[in-house]
Amino acid sequence: MQRRRFLTLSGASLASLLVLDAAAAGGRALVRPPAKVRVRLADGTHELTSADKLTWHYRDCTVRLLPQGTALAVRVQCPSAPLRAVELEWKYDTQPTALVLGDAWERTYGDVQFEPARFGRQLPWYFVQHGARPADTVCFGVQTGGSTFCYWQVGEGRMQLTLDASSAGVGVELGPRELAAATIVATAGQKSEDTFATARRFCGIMCPTPRLPRQPVYGINDWYFAYGNNSADLILQHTRLLADLMPAGDNRPFSVIDAGWAAYAPALPGDCCWQDDFSRPNAKFPDMARLGGEIRQLGMRPGLWTRPLCAPHDTSASRLLPPIAGRNDPKKPVLDPTIAENIALIQRNFATYQSWGYELVKHDFSTYDLLGRWGFEMGDGFTAPGWRFHDNTRTTAEVILDLYRAIRQAAGPAYLIGCDTVGHLAAGLFELNRIGDDTSGLEWDRTRKMGVNTLGFRLVQHNKFFAADGDCVGLTPKVPWAQNEQWLRLLAGSGAPLLVSAQPEAVGTAQKAALKTAFAQAAKVQPVGEPLDWLTTLRPTKWRLDGQAVNFDWS
Repeated sequence: MQRRRFLTLSGASLASLLVLDAAAAGGRALVRPPAKVRVRLADGTHELTSADKLTWHYRDCTVRLLPQGTALAVRVQCPSAPLRAVELEWKYDTQPTALVLGDAWERTYGDVQFEPARFGRQLPWYFVQHGARPADTVCFGVQTGGSTFCYWQVGEGRMQLTLDASSAGVGVELGPRELAAATIVATAGQKSEDTFATARRFCGIMCPTPRLPRQPVYGINDWYFAYGNNSADLILQHTRLLADLMPAGDNRPFSVIDAGWAAYAPALPGDCCWQDDFSRPNAKFPDMARLGGEIRQLGMRPGLWTRPLCAPHDTSASRLLPPIAGRNDPKKPVLDPTIAENIALIQRNFATYQSWGYELVKHDFSTYDLLGRWGFEMGDGFTAPGWRFHDNTRTTAEVILDLYRAIRQAAGPAYLIGCDTVGHLAAGLFELNRIGDDTSGLEWDRTRKMGVNTLGFRLVQHNKFFAADGDCVGLTPKVPWAQNEQWLRLLAGSGAPLLVSAQPEAVGTAQKAALKTAFAQAAKVQPVGEPLDWLTTLRPTKWRLDGQAVNFDWS
């Protein structure tokens, strides 16, 4: 312990729970053991006992806390009862003026911001507490790629971490195995940092091995003007329209074919977002390999969209997830990813895209299809209670991770963009991840709500977890250019991916000039944009882009 010292920062009471390691790089800190540990089982919540604060017991349930360098690993055994969750609780004196920022379960929905500490508020995965001085900022979280859904709560004199070990809507049946539930990490601000820099450094601590694109990603996507009413001819028209605006150089842009290309389900003809066979195109896309080649001839790299858990209409009922609230349309059967045959089908689809020559695949809806809820609906539980996967010995987090790893393996060298995916589980596996709900080519209010907010509060994850995709610029006549031009400038200058959906009728001289400048900027490596007023507003208007202060008007 001689290398370590207790951290006692004035005005940052959470810091008293940390031990700084003088030998650790990057200001990492070890979290002190909790004061209480509880387990949630089918018959209620039970408190564990411990002689050393590292090994805790209740009947045959054991929670072990293992210091691993500056991290604190949580290992759980519960052989005879289905395990729902583990709760770790620390005591501290709540600072009334503290502002706290958490993350989101999957995407944000225009609702993330710094707020006063309030114990009833769930803070998914990690949180940043802002202090009056840079050194007063404190961050607590869990490393990416864990085996449980984790959230923090702070306030009322305590800090609590809940590790949800549910398997679908019931407890996980671990049997004799020990669950590597999560690894807790923490840090405190350094004198040279503002809160944004501390949070960004902390994201690197949570994800030490991200998988990143080799070069910045930019280009076009048809969704926000076509909305699924697309075709091979329309894709080529869109690609030709913008190909001349792209910069020269070896970092070529992408042309992404969004929903609408695959074979339709017999019960849902024309439904672009629920299709039947994602290895086979519909009549509007006669030859996907040829289309990819034609996109490449126009100077762009082909990409496409898919929905991996869609089950073909004739899939045996034994391979499907059971109907629950939010997932009970008999016309939309969902594959159970704990069944090996289904994983093999999903992998064959991704291998098909690779054989067609597509260099980027955007996969969508897997969290909703799996759990029947969007992220903003998960406050009282991640899914409906009572239902089970075919394999009930893995936690929901483990099932999702196994799905992501299978997709990663089958995609080969293609870039992956997760959409409606769990960012804390996608980190290290996908090169890009959609960090917010959809922007819009129909209404500015939606882009302002979803796009600006998510970029403001999750850009700290950019190139730490993955390339953080704030979603597209929907360039159509329905969205005023004066407003869209600002969203375009923010995305292009943020260092994050830039994708544009440009309806031909909305692209005039001014738009072409702005797009040409934006694409040239987005093709280059840039400093990550910093929201300068993110501590006090829901939609930051003051930004530092490439070293310059830039103001936006989101009204």
